[in-house]
Amino acid sequence: MAGKRRLSWFHVAAVVIALFIALPLYWLIASSFKGAGDITSAAAFPPHPSGANYVSAFSGYSFGTYLANSAIVSVATTAAVLCLGTLAGYALGRLPLRGKTAVMTALLMISLFPTIAVVAPLYLLMRDIGWLNSYQGLILAYTALMLPFAIWILRNYFLGIPREMEEVAYLDGASPLRTVVSVILPQALPGLFTAGIFTFVASCTEFIVALSLNSADRYRTIPVGIALFGGQFTTPYGTIFAASAVAMLPIAILVLVFRRAVVSGLTAGAVKG
Repeated sequence: MAGKRRLSWFHVAAVVIALFIALPLYWLIASSFKGAGDITSAAAFPPHPSGANYVSAFSGYSFGTYLANSAIVSVATTAAVLCLGTLAGYALGRLPLRGKTAVMTALLMISLFPTIAVVAPLYLLMRDIGWLNSYQGLILAYTALMLPFAIWILRNYFLGIPREMEEVAYLDGASPLRTVVSVILPQALPGLFTAGIFTFVASCTEFIVALSLNSADRYRTIPVGIALFGGQFTTPYGTIFAASAVAMLPIAILVLVFRRAVVSGLTAGAVKG
């Protein structure tokens, strides 16, 4: 009886948490279909549904450009982080290296470092090499900021892979790189998906570095572009809601499609090490 009561309380808590997360998202989507006269209405459903805000986001503003910029930067950053993070995570998790504890501690400290503290040095560095208002400058900065966390996730996942298959590959004459590509990576796909999705989402939603490095409108990403919607005396809330809903869609699809892999990767990272 006590077990059933405890289980029912868990269900109630799960429902409350789900509603706490879902209601703001629903309000965002519902408000994106409200006209200018209804945007301040407290109605749960748009009184006069309209797609004008979505049209305004793409035609009245450069949201299409911001969307493309975010896609380019996020995909390139994710690819770079996964390539570098896989090699570094494998070396730290599987190879007999000295000072691994110190390296992992340093990576943890770097991943927890506030981004605002490194914006000024990053700006000066990109200015000196001529990479302000460019894709490569933002990609390089994001890769440096997000690589430590990806290394932690991948290294912990690699620790849970049995060494027997790796040893068999060595006996068959496979090089370390071939072993990683052919033996380790197929078993580490949940960890790769976890690191990749977290990197992609962080790249899509990061604001302060993108605002500092790319001031030109044609290089702005989604968060910066949406923040600069409107003028000095007007704020197009409906258009902002519509753009935010569009920006949220690919992230939501990624999380829903790969949710099992993400949970598996996070669980491995929590219990290995």
